[in-house]
Amino acid sequence: MAAQGVSQQVRYTPDEACSPFVAAAVGLQGVALVLAPTILVVAVAVRAIGEDEAYLTWAVFAALLINFVVIGLHATSAPRLGSGHIVISGPTVQFVAVAIVALSEGGPATLASLMVVCSFAQFAMALWLPALRRVLTPVVTGTVLMLVAATLLPVATGRLNELPAGAPNYAGPTVALVTLGVAVMLTLRATGPWRLWSTLISIAVGCAVTAAFGQYELQRIADAPWAGFPEPQFPGIDLTPGVEFWALLPTFLVLTLVLGTKVVSDGTIIQRVSQREARAIDFRRVQGMVNTNGLAMLLAGLAGTPPLQTYASFSASLISLTGVAARRVGYAIALIFLAVALFPKFGALLLTIPSPVMGAYLLMALGVIFVGGIQTIVQGGLDAQKSLVVGLALSVGLGLDGHEVIPFVLGDTLGAAFSSGVMYGAIVAIGLTQLLERTGPRPQRLETGLDMSELPAIDEFLRELATDQQWDEHSTERLRSAGEETLTSLLQQEGDDTPEARSRLVVLARPGGASMELEFVATTDRENLEDQLAYLSDEIRLPEANEISLRLLRHYASSVRHQKYHGIDIVTVVVERAA
Repeated sequence: MAAQGVSQQVRYTPDEACSPFVAAAVGLQGVALVLAPTILVVAVAVRAIGEDEAYLTWAVFAALLINFVVIGLHATSAPRLGSGHIVISGPTVQFVAVAIVALSEGGPATLASLMVVCSFAQFAMALWLPALRRVLTPVVTGTVLMLVAATLLPVATGRLNELPAGAPNYAGPTVALVTLGVAVMLTLRATGPWRLWSTLISIAVGCAVTAAFGQYELQRIADAPWAGFPEPQFPGIDLTPGVEFWALLPTFLVLTLVLGTKVVSDGTIIQRVSQREARAIDFRRVQGMVNTNGLAMLLAGLAGTPPLQTYASFSASLISLTGVAARRVGYAIALIFLAVALFPKFGALLLTIPSPVMGAYLLMALGVIFVGGIQTIVQGGLDAQKSLVVGLALSVGLGLDGHEVIPFVLGDTLGAAFSSGVMYGAIVAIGLTQLLERTGPRPQRLETGLDMSELPAIDEFLRELATDQQWDEHSTERLRSAGEETLTSLLQQEGDDTPEARSRLVVLARPGGASMELEFVATTDRENLEDQLAYLSDEIRLPEANEISLRLLRHYASSVRHQKYHGIDIVTVVVERAA
């Protein structure tokens, strides 16, 4: 019943403590992956608007400090903030184009105001995530993950030949091939400490091959200062926004919500690769992840640097390749970013890693994220209708990614901002999913209390549904029994005498011909039923009292999915009609 796991070789799960030495080693690998894109995106944005070197220095410094705060928060399990996982983040290139427009039209204060407003849109998205569960379905989130991986492939392959002028034509591909070969062999065959160091070993081998071609750049390290703290250049907030602000606000909000959808997808894949055994997704941590991403945008707006976004491909690949998902690594990555911000020479050392080496590593990372998207889609069930949704969304997203028709229709300015195929694929996936939702049978609704005394009302509700669908007596009894055992299982998590046990319960039923989907929406906070069903042993033994209802539920229902949000539990049960 639980979702299929992605990694079966995790040595340290998020809640398990690894040694400081291991955390630092894996953290260095994570920072090496994201440091160059972080500085590159900031530099492109600042130079595009003609700002001077002093502002560029401040913007890079601010981005590194925000990364320190955000990645550290992601590693925590603070209420409403953080995800308790390794979540690598960095400036997002999707916002560069619209940020340049905002700066040119209204100045730094207008851009800061837009980003602050959009940060609150992400806070609202996290709060309303339970209501968006029928919008951000596994089909949508999985499709977005696949599109992210597929659209970034040209970026990875484009790095394979990025070496200084004068390098042989075959130098870049040779460096990348050697790096990729070593990384693959170590990942597939290495065990114990060798697997922990697989990424660093492959990077070191790639650097050595680059040096053999005489193309390894050491001057950057020599030129970088040992320590530095730039002069602050806060842009300020425009408290009386003008026409430019209101004209650009819809564009910023749409882009923010699309990227927020990606954060939800990122949260699911990071949770999957972080567990040793298959477990259900904890959407409370996804909510915390979206909130933290909103905080990152708020801080970036106040500081005057491009907004940060989660890099699921880097996070998932780091965990998969090293087998370390302990949150201590997140703290280590945060501290390393702080050191890079305060000590530029340390950052310069990491930036000397050749582009072909990072391109080879990115190829492996994108493969991991693409497979994760497939598994996310499959775990939610894949019928003919959902297959069409995924296929069309992928076709549109990949076909329009960077296509010249977009600036032709929207103009050069907006065309540059909305050239990402991920956005169009997400819009198609969400639109078709909602079309199926709105044109399907209208769900029947029952509101009651979360208490065993409400069982007769729930039973009568299910009996009437079965009668309307002309189900036979055997199928009707299966439906009624599944409803009873779901209610019993919810109540048995902490006992019927707790205050939460008498909370509000909404039952939604969606007939599907040969099946019935029941959704139990309860304002309570229980242990995940989906995980408990997965952990039930099939061995012949006398079950414990709290396992009886779970075993019966597994018998009556063809699938059970439990989504946990802050203050809300949603149990989705599908009951098949008897043949």
